[in-house]
Amino acid sequence: MSQNIIVNVSGNNLNMLNITAATVVKAFPGKIVNVNVTTAGTTVGSVSDIATTAGVAAANLVASIPNAVGSYPLNFPCKVGIVITPGTGQVISVSYN
Repeated sequence: MSQNIIVNVSGNNLNMLNITAATVVKAFPGKIVNVNVTTAGTTVGSVSDIATTAGVAAANLVASIPNAVGSYPLNFPCKVGIVITPGTGQVISVSYN
């Protein structure tokens, strides 16, 4: 076995790029791995544990997405689904499984 592993690609992560409106990333249980804000926008966005955009509510909020460009690791399991709701003007890319 190599002593110098640079990137562990196991885990079969998927991605969704350039999210600009409320989007169902996964409509069944999974894990939100990482959130990348590529355009900051003027308000924060959110990650919700729900299977539809209509169901987004404070009760299923997993994380707020800062309105600052950057990469935000979450590694958070979602029991129902994964919905990303960008803030005003935000552009977001996510990895999940």
